[in-house]
Amino acid sequence: MFQPGQLVRVNLAGLQVQGVLFHAAVTDAVGNIVKQTSEDPPKYLVRLLFSFKGVNEVEVPADRIRGS
Repeated sequence: MFQPGQLVRVNLAGLQVQGVLFHAAVTDAVGNIVKQTSEDPPKYLVRLLFSFKGVNEVEVPADRIRGS
């Protein structure tokens, strides 16, 4: 579905990553696909264009990602 380097928008609302809980307002974080980490269910590692409390990479399910 997504390719490494592809610019995407990610819905992080309600996810907890490395101790950081993303609130409901974080529905449109911009980043680049790093790689696919799982096929079933499909998940991707995304490098965010900016850091949230030191977190700049997140693994998210494909249904939370959309192309820019």
